Amino acid sequence: MSGTSEGPTPAADLDRSAVTDSDHTFYHRVFAAAPLAMAVVDRAGLVVRSNAAFGELLGASADTPLTGRVAADLVDLASDARSWHAYREVLRGRQARLRCTRRLKHPEGHSVWVQVTVSPLAGDDPSAPYSGTEPGVLLSVADISARRELQARLRHLQMHDPVTRLPNRTLFFERLSGALEAESYEQSGTGRIGLCYLDLDGFKAVNDTLGHRVGDRLLAAVAERLTRVADEAGYARAMTPLVARLGGDEFALLVEDSTGTEQLADLAESALKALEDPFDLAGQRLSLTASIGVVERHAAGTTATGLMQAADTTLYWAKADGKGRWTLFDPERNAHRMTRQALSSTLRPAIERGEFALEYQPLVGMEDGRLSGVEALVRWHHPQFGTLTPNRFIGLAEEDGSIVQLGRWALNTACRQARRWQLDHPGEPPIFVSVNVAVRQVWDSDLVADVAQVLAETGLAPHLLQLELTESAVMGSAGRPLQALQALSDMGVRIAIDDFGTGYSNLAYLSRLPVSTLKLDGSFVRGFQYEGDQKAIAPNPADEVIVEAMIQLAHRLGITVTAECVETSAQATRLRRIGCDTGQGWLYSRPVPPDRISELLGTDVCPRP
Repeated sequence: MSGTSEGPTPAADLDRSAVTDSDHTFYHRVFAAAPLAMAVVDRAGLVVRSNAAFGELLGASADTPLTGRVAADLVDLASDARSWHAYREVLRGRQARLRCTRRLKHPEGHSVWVQVTVSPLAGDDPSAPYSGTEPGVLLSVADISARRELQARLRHLQMHDPVTRLPNRTLFFERLSGALEAESYEQSGTGRIGLCYLDLDGFKAVNDTLGHRVGDRLLAAVAERLTRVADEAGYARAMTPLVARLGGDEFALLVEDSTGTEQLADLAESALKALEDPFDLAGQRLSLTASIGVVERHAAGTTATGLMQAADTTLYWAKADGKGRWTLFDPERNAHRMTRQALSSTLRPAIERGEFALEYQPLVGMEDGRLSGVEALVRWHHPQFGTLTPNRFIGLAEEDGSIVQLGRWALNTACRQARRWQLDHPGEPPIFVSVNVAVRQVWDSDLVADVAQVLAETGLAPHLLQLELTESAVMGSAGRPLQALQALSDMGVRIAIDDFGTGYSNLAYLSRLPVSTLKLDGSFVRGFQYEGDQKAIAPNPADEVIVEAMIQLAHRLGITVTAECVETSAQATRLRRIGCDTGQGWLYSRPVPPDRISELLGTDVCPRP
């Protein structure tokens, strides 16, 4: 028979052809219905085919064809040289993939943030000569606007106070440090800088008697008035003073390019006058005054630390002189600094005389409402100034190094007390004790050896001791601090990050530090809506989302989360619902003496509803 006769097509070939046609139909349907915006682009850069999601994302109407359009124009790939070059390399087969982020203008007027990915299509031979028919790459576009918005909210949260919405301490020092850089004040301006450091008189009494909710509303109202004062002071001037909340009831008004002490005095007078009128807060009519320390000087030779120390000293003078006033920094008066010197000079003898004591605040399990641990909080029973809380003397102790001696005493006392509870209540599960550690204790002493010695002397198991360090103390930890933390963790001691979320809010370091617990700062908890209170300030919807995200991330890393400043059962319910492990705050108990903790052992501190 002749070898040229064609004969019938084999059945296998027909089946293969049928399967191929079916596959093509199936993939075309998947492409058209896919929720991800996609377009097939030939190697000349023109759109060959696109799905409905692609047109919807770009805001193209149904009757506007995208076929034949220049793909790079549709997703703005030519706006920067680097992405444009990489895109052309992908089209030519010289680069495997391109991924970049773009901000597109939607026809309806709003912006859309997208992630653009360009990849060669499977089966396409980029080295073959282009015939004008075969596709070259798949262009996919994902809408990441929600992610960008969350990132912006996180950045705003990192740099702003959640109660007043003012710039926080981090942003304030960023602006202050920038203003003190030589290139900032030498090229233009007056070359001077001014600061009004303001503290509300009697604010603690408001919190103690009316609660933190009213206190937070008062802070927000004060912030509004101070912002108005700054706006008026900045009218017709080159720069408006920066208003920031530095923490607690402390505010700052920073004047860059100050024209002299007269300008700062006028600003302080205006601030005091703005706070004179009573505040009407949901039926609560409150009156308060403020004390202001005023510092004004040449920017050259001034440091942020020096300026703040001068402002802090001057603020103390204003309070000592009778409150409700402003005081200008006086170099001669500063030479004395009577109170700080008196405290500093008596710190070490006070430790030896036994003037310090520990109180304990319960740490309560969210699920069962039972006491799982306590935080040890130091108090100084000063013979002249009365009982002082840590914010009055810890800073001084860190400055003169006595924090090492005080820290050893606190560690020893807390561990002995925890062991005593364990021995006195053998039928109850033992509770752990959490002790605060200053970063200077890690540098100026052998903390690992101190902890090992105390545990050996007291007989307390290592897992019943938790050491708390602030977020700023562990940021950038390397060398000796990191080695010490790792050694303590290997020993079985828990490591906790205190006030998490108020400083750098950088989650990256959690993966390389032996952290077992995050203590979520109370500002997040107070940002939750107070259920059942129609007069409550409307919450920021991002607060709960961010807290839940941090809890989920911590749990993924094997880290537990403790919420500070839990004041209401509604807050506790919300925290429990989103997975928070432990709560601490006035809902459960204020800091109390050791015998009160003994009474709470084995009881439901806050029974679950």
